[in-house]
Amino acid sequence: MKRMITWITRILILIVALSIAAHAQSVAIDHYSTSTLMERAAQLHKQADISTGAASEILGKYPNHFTMLAFRDKSGGAELHKKFADIFFVIDGHATLWTGGSIVDAKTNADGNEVTGTAVRGGSNQKLRPGDVVHIPAGLPHQLILSAGDTFTYFVIKVQQ
Repeated sequence: MKRMITWITRILILIVALSIAAHAQSVAIDHYSTSTLMERAAQLHKQADISTGAASEILGKYPNHFTMLAFRDKSGGAELHKKFADIFFVIDGHATLWTGGSIVDAKTNADGNEVTGTAVRGGSNQKLRPGDVVHIPAGLPHQLILSAGDTFTYFVIKVQQ
């Protein structure tokens, strides 16, 4: 009897392992070339909201994160995500990223997960250019500032913390 239970356990483990391996092999990857992202960004540029100068699209959703492509032709407001970190990969353009400090005219959204405002007061800034990568932890105020006439295109991974 004990031997039979051992064999059944082994068979069940093998079935589970094969099932996991088959699933892993059937999961497709997402791949975006710079040229593909820039083509999509051109469409986002056409769709950019006149008042905010911004447009974005979600590219993929996963269990604990999602990816986006974002375009700006104007400075953004201040924001803070309580549950998500942002990872930016700068594709095109230039911007100044302000982080830290406090949010001016802070307002919390209805679900309580994001705080927005008109500006980041205090903190520090970094100049962003193509090829730069930035990690913004959850809970950190941040704001993108663009000079007049500049545009900014970036790939974003939003990771739930």
